[in-house]
Amino acid sequence: MINSRLPLTSVVLAALVAGCASSGVRNPSGVPVTEMRADERGFVAGTGIESQDIVRVTDKMAREILSIPQIANAQGTPRIVLDPIKNDTRFPINKDIFLTRIRAQLNSKAQGKVLFLARDRMGTLEREQQLKRSGQVTSSSDPNVVEFRGADFFLTGTLQGLPTRTGAGISDYVLYTFQLIDARTSDIIWEGFDEIKKQGLEDAAYR
Repeated sequence: MINSRLPLTSVVLAALVAGCASSGVRNPSGVPVTEMRADERGFVAGTGIESQDIVRVTDKMAREILSIPQIANAQGTPRIVLDPIKNDTRFPINKDIFLTRIRAQLNSKAQGKVLFLARDRMGTLEREQQLKRSGQVTSSSDPNVVEFRGADFFLTGTLQGLPTRTGAGISDYVLYTFQLIDARTSDIIWEGFDEIKKQGLEDAAYR
């Protein structure tokens, strides 16, 4: 009896090991990864700030900035510095993505009507300038002359939210405002906004 069972047990164990090694972990109730456009609302969604909102808002802001007289009719090329956005919503999102996308839109489509200054790279730029002044690297111009440009405008913004939660679900209203500020006078020469309200039965986690 014992000898007759051993081959069967060995076969079953071998089959189990082979099955685990070949198929790995499977999730029959799962769904495959779906590639979508960034401006599409996906099936994994919440009431907070999502990719389609970012695309919609930044596209609108970029269009408006290009149309204001101080940019459209500027003598010379205005230079803009990004000033970090203030996030007053309950969502801990990467708020810098808004200004990054507006800058990318303007740089790729504005045909040189505006220029952005890389103030976030000042440490690297200053080190390069020091290397040129010390003669450690070559320079195509006088390294002792400061050529870093000053800003004509600052682009910044604020995200504000109004959440409501009841037994029926959750609602979130988000107001997106952006300002272009004159660096010399502090005048707000342009302000644009968008607003989105969403309701749902469940809340999503945003990181």
